[in-house]
Amino acid sequence: MPLELDELDLRILKELRIDGRASISAVAAATHISRANAYTRVNRLIDSQVIRGFGARVDPVLSGQHSSAYVTLTLDQASWQDTRSRLSQIPEVNHIALVGGDFDCILLVRARDNGDLRRVVLEELQSIPGVKSTKTALIFEDFETA
Repeated sequence: MPLELDELDLRILKELRIDGRASISAVAAATHISRANAYTRVNRLIDSQVIRGFGARVDPVLSGQHSSAYVTLTLDQASWQDTRSRLSQIPEVNHIALVGGDFDCILLVRARDNGDLRRVVLEELQSIPGVKSTKTALIFEDFETA
């Protein structure tokens, strides 16, 4: 059963999205609760897997990934499990989502440059047996929100 989140839980999650390395004291101060309450709530969010881990938000350009695109895929539905497994093996694929609508799957792909992006789409993605077609939308500028 999913954990029911209250307004305070949502404020804690917002603070941790802004700074995943924030101390419990900083989270408590930002949300106007005691350190003990913040500690208990953060641990409850971790134990219930609402928080699945902590990581770094990496700037793609500064890390050498100068070309990014959303790539939509039309798939052979029966092959989704194998296709998902193969997609997750491609280092340039940063995010995979199975969706409903005009296409079946959308990927966030980050590559060194346009030539590398072309290689990923035309050689790697289109060579997967379950992929029927792809469409690529280049990202000119992107940013994260908290």
